Amino acid sequence: MNSVTLRRRWILGTAAMASAVVVVPALAQTGGVSKTDIQKIPMPASERLMRDNALTSRVLLLYAAAERRLNQGEDLESGIFLQSAEVMRDFVHGYHEKVEEDDIFPIFKKTGRMVDLVNVLQNQHAAGRQLTDKILAAAPGIANSDQRKALTDAMHGTITLYQPALARENTDLLPTLRSLMTPTEFDALAQTLEKAEAEKLGADGFDKAAKKVEAIEKKIGTHDLSQFTPKT
Repeated sequence: MNSVTLRRRWILGTAAMASAVVVVPALAQTGGVSKTDIQKIPMPASERLMRDNALTSRVLLLYAAAERRLNQGEDLESGIFLQSAEVMRDFVHGYHEKVEEDDIFPIFKKTGRMVDLVNVLQNQHAAGRQLTDKILAAAPGIANSDQRKALTDAMHGTITLYQPALARENTDLLPTLRSLMTPTEFDALAQTLEKAEAEKLGADGFDKAAKKVEAIEKKIGTHDLSQFTPKT
């Protein structure tokens, strides 16, 4: 096969892929496929897990802001810490980390890929749950100096634990996931995670958790993203 033929096949293949990318939106606009039908398509597993990690990062930002203000001597309502830790307990530990341990980590162990990293992450999940328990226990008594210190120590420990873990997952682990599975297996995994989210969190579980985080951001004053833009 000469180079001209190879190039012609490559061009035809690229055009076919481009057509596939736009066909579903186009059908939706012309009435062939409804927007509701598109919304029923499960989110790819790696995208869902990265989205979950991003929400976890927003809780870490809440902890960082709360820790800083407490160390400056400010008084904050205990509900800020309780509600933030509840998101960690229910969404992060109860759902996200559980599906990683049940459905994601075994794929890496079975294929012998990144096993050391997976083992570290699984151990860190257990440590993260312990830190969340400490925050939940200390938050109601922040007027007490010892409880206040226990709270800030646990929040600081959570930030220190999760920031590198989330970065490593998003750059190393999750982008590799698709390559370890057949397309059929990867599609089935998306359905498994969607079902797990509904079972553990109820309908629209992620959206509810995100709205809860947003409400806490507004209470503590970190919701307006523009405030973090440096002045030039």
